[in-house]
Amino acid sequence: MRRWLLPLGPALVLLGLFMVGPILWSVYIAFTNETLTGSASVDSQFIGTANFVRMFGDENFLNSFLLTFVFVIGSAVIGQNTLGLIIALLQRGRSRTTRGVVNGVVIGAWVMPEVVAALCWFSFLSEDGTLNTVLGLEQEWLYTAPMLAVVLANVWRGTAFSMLVYSAALSEVPRDLTEAAAVDGAGARQRLVHVTLPLIRRSILANLMLITLQTLASFGLIYTLTGGGPGNASQTTPLYMYEQAFKYFEIGYGSAIALVLLVIGALFSLVYLRLIRVEE
Repeated sequence: MRRWLLPLGPALVLLGLFMVGPILWSVYIAFTNETLTGSASVDSQFIGTANFVRMFGDENFLNSFLLTFVFVIGSAVIGQNTLGLIIALLQRGRSRTTRGVVNGVVIGAWVMPEVVAALCWFSFLSEDGTLNTVLGLEQEWLYTAPMLAVVLANVWRGTAFSMLVYSAALSEVPRDLTEAAAVDGAGARQRLVHVTLPLIRRSILANLMLITLQTLASFGLIYTLTGGGPGNASQTTPLYMYEQAFKYFEIGYGSAIALVLLVIGALFSLVYLRLIRVEE
């Protein structure tokens, strides 16, 4: 046991200090009235589940939770997942040049920093932006459709990951199976539904799990693009948590929100992992 524990010792210590320790401390703070300023910042009190009772009676939190659900479903489950699969399917059988150009464009959006991507979409959707110039309109899309704007921006930026996952999965699908199905009279849609998709089900579930967790915690893109506004029309739970903890200095309440978000992410993971295990 010492043989493998000794070389792992420094890594385990660092994980304990910078990962496990802060997580446990955040869990404790979630049950206190800790603040960043005032008397509670130096003499916080244990208040039990008061933060959680307050949270689930807070209309602003419930609104942020609903918007987070809409954002995850629209951006990850439907948007990135579906578009990534479509792009991967369309690239099958194409020339190396075509695949290289498409991959370069899609991956270029993915590696772009969130702030830069948000500024690009701001310049595209603002009142005097590119979209209105092309369409000849004077519409302020970030005010009239803020959630649609952040969903589209996140789909544009994050689709590359799903595309890469599905490209790798599709490369493992035996061509003789699809060719045999075609010989038997199966059309393109039938081959996709009855041959290709069943063979890559595990990749679909793994991709859904990863992009769901990533989108659930998305902060920088929305904060830069809309700031959660107008009002709280695009304020997802991570933005609401940030506002409570670092704008109103209620670090205990913000930690309770973060803990709930962590539990939700863990539940999503357990569901996806269970489905993957069933597939095995």
